[in-house]
Amino acid sequence: MFKALAATAMFAASLAAPASAQAVAPVGAEGVAPVGAEAVAPVGEEDDKPAPGLVITEAGEQALDDFLWLARVLVIFADSENDPRFVQQMENIMERSDELFTRDVVVITDTDPSVLSPIREALRPRGFALVLIGKDGQRYLRKPLPWDVREISRSIDKMPLRQQELQDSRTRQ
Repeated sequence: MFKALAATAMFAASLAAPASAQAVAPVGAEGVAPVGAEAVAPVGEEDDKPAPGLVITEAGEQALDDFLWLARVLVIFADSENDPRFVQQMENIMERSDELFTRDVVVITDTDPSVLSPIREALRPRGFALVLIGKDGQRYLRKPLPWDVREISRSIDKMPLRQQELQDSRTRQ
């Protein structure tokens, strides 16, 4: 149910949600899509030029260290992709994905507690959980309920590294 909804909404919003972490390209040397890189449609649905947008991927074999100093990571855990909280959170993300994209956020989903992914092992969620990790690897936010992207963006904007990025962008103009 959610995958069909997500695929339709993401393509409408010029986003691409890969079916698995292995379907994402282009990738960097460590298997992480470069920040600011174009999101790519699932394998078999590629166009000549992929649409830019927020990268949303499944946890798979990725580790949090893969994103260190490259991207902020927003991890969404649930015991099932049909969990109403998970569905609500993903809808919130898709409605305002551009705000997360401009803040160098990569969204990672993990909806199978029976598969102990490296990220699930590191963060040890119980049921639904939203975890925001900064570029420096620090865990800044952990919530048991869905959050609006506006609230997530405010939390990101309070991070010291984000403050520095904003200051640097102002001085270049």
